[in-house]
Amino acid sequence: MSSVVGATALPLNPHALRLAHAGLAPFVVGAALIWLIGDRNLDAHGFATFALSAYASLVISFLGGIHWGLAFRQTIPSPQPFVWGIAPLLLAWIAVLMPAYAGLALQGALLVLGYLLDRRLYPVLGASAWLTLRFRLSAIAALSCFLAAAGS
Repeated sequence: MSSVVGATALPLNPHALRLAHAGLAPFVVGAALIWLIGDRNLDAHGFATFALSAYASLVISFLGGIHWGLAFRQTIPSPQPFVWGIAPLLLAWIAVLMPAYAGLALQGALLVLGYLLDRRLYPVLGASAWLTLRFRLSAIAALSCFLAAAGS
């Protein structure tokens, strides 16, 4: 991986922390609704599963886009963060098109895989301070996707 302009780490922004935690609500509420609705109302169940899958896809795409922003700081350009920025977006889009039980499981796996990759890449790109938050958010979001997949 290429070096980053300056050796300064990106600090945690308190506004970003609050917004990131608020961003978990659709994951948790969506997974809960999928289980609460169950087979009683197939239209509502289908809407809840699609809504959660669409939201998970957006979040996965956003997390991939972070790599583009960090890569713009590189002094020696590397294609790796740009490729990783697009790969989860494409896979998350495919997951939205899949049956909910499979698509939500894929999205949960993408959230886990993305975190594991970010553990390696964030320090190189100057964003290691964000890894603890990234772990917490990814764990809850992935668990929500896996639970929703099981309930769909």
